[in-house]
Parts: sequence; C-alpha cells; structure tokens
Amino acid sequence: MRLIIAIIAGLITGSLTIWAVQSLGHLFYPMPADVDPNDLDELATYVQTAPFMALFFVVLSYGSGAFVSGFTAAYIARGRALLAVSICMILFLVQSLFMMSSLPTPIWFWVLGILSWGLALLGMHFNQKRLNG
Repeated sequence: MRLIIAIIAGLITGSLTIWAVQSLGHLFYPMPADVDPNDLDELATYVQTAPFMALFFVVLSYGSGAFVSGFTAAYIARGRALLAVSICMILFLVQSLFMMSSLPTPIWFWVLGILSWGLALLGMHFNQKRLNG
C-alpha cells in the first residue's frame, strides 16, 4: 500500500510542480492572445515560432517536476524508493513523449525533455542523503 501511495503522491507533486513552473513561464513568455492552447494545430504553429525561453520553461518544468516527484515518491516509499521513483519517471516520460510527438518541437527539446526525467533519480538521491544524515 505504501508503494501505491508513494507513486500517487509522486505523480501529484510532480504534476503540480510542472504546472507551477509552466505557469511562471507563461507569465514571462505569454502566448499570443489569438492562440487557443486547446487547439493542437494552433499550438503547433505557435511552437514553431515560440521564443527559445518559452520552450525552455517547459523543459525546466519537466526537470523540476521530475526532481520533486522523485523526492516525494522516495520519501514515502522508503525501502522501495527505486521502484516508486522509476514508475513515476516512466509515466511522466511517456506523457512527455506523447506531447513532443504531437507538436513540432526542436531536437534540443527532445534531448533535454527526455533527459530531464532522470532528475527523478536525483530527487531520490537527495531524499536518501537527507535520511542518512
């Protein structure tokens, strides 16, 4: 039961972190008013012309979400931390791959977007370091 709670908590905290960082990115780099973020074609057109930092905030959100997700899942899962963190990491990665394949994102975004989910392991490491003193 602890493993399931750890995974759910990791997914929730990771998702909230992603949302918060992306919201911050939208404050600094708002989408044009005529772009409907719910229209995939309009969003794809915007992504092709978006400023680098607007896209980089998305990658930052993935990395931040991964770290928080890994830390939280490891904290709750304790002895089964690696399994909980790995499941969270894989689920987020699959979601990211779906989004990246749905939009015309540049190659650097793919590389950093995929690698950023490895930060979940860093979150797990920080949690274990905290526990071990």
